Amino acid sequence: MNICIFGSGAIGSYIGALLMKNGIKVSLICRGEHLKAIQNKGLLMQSAETNTEYSCKPIATDDPNNLEKQDYIIVTLKAHSAALTANTLTPLFKDSTTVVSAVNGLPWWYFYKANNQYENMKLRSVDPKNLQWDYITPERSLGCVVYPAAEIKAPGHVYHIEGDRFPIGEPDGSKSIRVQELSKILISSGLKSPVRKNIRADIWMKLWGNLAFNPISALTGETLEEIANNNKSCTIVKKMMLEGQAVAEALGINFPITLEKRIEGTRNVGAHKTSTLQDLELGRPMEIDALTKSVSEAGKIVNIPTPVIDKIYEKVKLKAIKAGCYINPNL
Repeated sequence: MNICIFGSGAIGSYIGALLMKNGIKVSLICRGEHLKAIQNKGLLMQSAETNTEYSCKPIATDDPNNLEKQDYIIVTLKAHSAALTANTLTPLFKDSTTVVSAVNGLPWWYFYKANNQYENMKLRSVDPKNLQWDYITPERSLGCVVYPAAEIKAPGHVYHIEGDRFPIGEPDGSKSIRVQELSKILISSGLKSPVRKNIRADIWMKLWGNLAFNPISALTGETLEEIANNNKSCTIVKKMMLEGQAVAEALGINFPITLEKRIEGTRNVGAHKTSTLQDLELGRPMEIDALTKSVSEAGKIVNIPTPVIDKIYEKVKLKAIKAGCYINPNL
């Protein structure tokens, strides 16, 4: 069994270490000082949640041509990078290779086997050049939702903060051999990775909060707890979430909890900075297209207006451009 983690930053390195510990042959695609450290000294994974640590020496490279053909590829790149580098995965493919898109926001394959009038429509906000659709192809794809939080403490050192949920699912909701096989591997490696019948609903449940809290945090500098407790910020969040809910429901998604409970759950996370705010503070590209614009684009497809989402997206995009934290997907 060969599994490649494509884009092994914090989350990818964490998943890779868990798989290595479980005896899986793992290859990491990464770059820079993190790559050099893994190649020279190996990878150290520490978990604050389980109070454990594990050292391993996975295969690590920045060139997919150096690796064997893979059974599974788990893409853990930021959404904008995944959209622009999909063609580089092809040396890893054999006929049966499956690709798991562990990326925030609506996935590029969202309308594949959607079983509705929007079948095979494409989301330009997450796949502007159709590289993922054309090179990976939706037939290879499994969906997932990433809940673990981790960070790179130093090159070659990943620190798992919390979370072990990693649900996966087929676009058509079937319990295929490949999705069941991967689920068993991930579960035996320490992740809660059940096969979900409607992975799109799981994706929306996470995105429902992210589409609002992430851009608002970048605009205000507030933590999740501060946004939820700030009446002005939370009022905007609620308007954005209601628009997102309307889009999701038009696509056949039913949320199992109320908006208030979803916000309360986010409030309970505490003084946590969203990944979007962290990226802004560190001068890194921000995933605002995947987290916010994709919802607006889906709204246009189903004729649901998203005026508040659109307004906030434009504001945070402008801030990202000024800070050098926005990658134009069309260049």
